[in-house]
Amino acid sequence: MIHKISDQFLSRKLKEASFKGYKFSWFDWFCLYYPPGWLIIFNRHWQYYHSDPEGWNWLEYGLFLIPGGFYLALLMRWLRLGCRPPQTEFSEFNPKYQQAFREEVLAPIVKHYFRGELQQVENLPQTGSMIVAMNHAGMCFPWDFVTLGYLLSQARGWVVQPLAGVSLFEHAWMIWWLPPGWLQVLGGIRAELSDFEAVMQTGKIVLYAPEGLRGPLKGWSKRYQLEKFDVSFIQLSDRYQVPILPVACIGSESLHPWTVNIKKLQRLFKLPFLPVSPLMFVLLLFPSMGVWATRTRLHYFIQPVEKNSNSPKNRTVAYKHAQQLREKLQIKITQLLSNKFL
Repeated sequence: MIHKISDQFLSRKLKEASFKGYKFSWFDWFCLYYPPGWLIIFNRHWQYYHSDPEGWNWLEYGLFLIPGGFYLALLMRWLRLGCRPPQTEFSEFNPKYQQAFREEVLAPIVKHYFRGELQQVENLPQTGSMIVAMNHAGMCFPWDFVTLGYLLSQARGWVVQPLAGVSLFEHAWMIWWLPPGWLQVLGGIRAELSDFEAVMQTGKIVLYAPEGLRGPLKGWSKRYQLEKFDVSFIQLSDRYQVPILPVACIGSESLHPWTVNIKKLQRLFKLPFLPVSPLMFVLLLFPSMGVWATRTRLHYFIQPVEKNSNSPKNRTVAYKHAQQLREKLQIKITQLLSNKFL
């Protein structure tokens, strides 16, 4: 019943938004350039389209903006909810909300903050399902993936869904930071083989990080050095005859610079990675900055499509293919860096 009522409310709000929509206000612009406010932008947009009485309120938003205020806001919300976490009401992908979020929130962030650009657009196919494979880094909220998804939707009108780490869906901190179900509604796919395979069967366009978490985990000292590629995306590409579109991203390593991953602390807090850098002292005062990243230029260089073989490869052959693709992408990134695209 909750899902049905919520879906009806969302449909009504999206219909209304076709006439007026969510407007990026002066307060949103302030939040964009005042890092503790990024979490406010996401939640405000969600609450515009969803009836969410358990979400953050204006008093709590105000506390985000002062040092240490997030902890008081978290306590206030926890008490307001009866000493329990927020309830999940939404869990299914909604392309209409994804489009609204991209046009009304991501557009100003990508254009004015990350200044994202697609290069070598002539290599983009016109249509069809595919796996978009990109080097992933930054050790922060996956802005390199989010920005690429937005740019591809603008260039080709594609509905793109990113493959995301399981912890981004169910970690206790994420449930408090962002609305429960937010990632699923925006199209996030859990990085589990069964979910990945199910999406391949439906012929979707999927953003995929072949390095997995090894990419962000490597830290600043190994920036732009690609880690070993996984095998699963090669095997599923062949099995379902879905081509692979390689993309080289320059600028992603600067999303959270000078980072070192402390594995013991990472395991203690059960996080996919725990970046330690000079920015961590600020993050301790403003935990709402967990979705923020430093300003950079994100350049995406589209590579020629990798065509499928006529028959599925065994694991050994697939592994060799994956590492060959890694070497080609590494050569391209090295060339781009030597040409001062950073």
